Amino acid sequence: MSSLMVPISRGDAASAEITVFYDGACGLCRREVAFYRRLDWRGRIAWADVARDDAALRLCPIDRKTALARLHLARADGGLASGAEAFVEIWRRLPGFHLLVPFTRLPGALGLLERAYLRFLKLRPWLTGRGRG
Repeated sequence: MSSLMVPISRGDAASAEITVFYDGACGLCRREVAFYRRLDWRGRIAWADVARDDAALRLCPIDRKTALARLHLARADGGLASGAEAFVEIWRRLPGFHLLVPFTRLPGALGLLERAYLRFLKLRPWLTGRGRG
């Protein structure tokens, strides 16, 4: 098991294939992760809240500011992914969502998803109330 595997509410993360580093201080992010967790009944994904869990942050291969700026994950082999690529890695492991993965391999599809994600990131502060004041 990679040292990057961080057990979060799934018990033993030995079976986890990826560890997702997410912003647990973001209500929208928490709701999305909760949805994915319910679907991950096989425990293939370990979830690490880098906003609230200092132990998870110490195991995260990137700094807190970078980790909170967008979705990141670490694969068991030590490889990293972020943004649209990270979502595809998550979807690959979830029932139903895995059916979307072949479409992400179409020419230009991953780039289109990444551009959409970057637009979402610009709106996220206002959607979560962090952009006010």
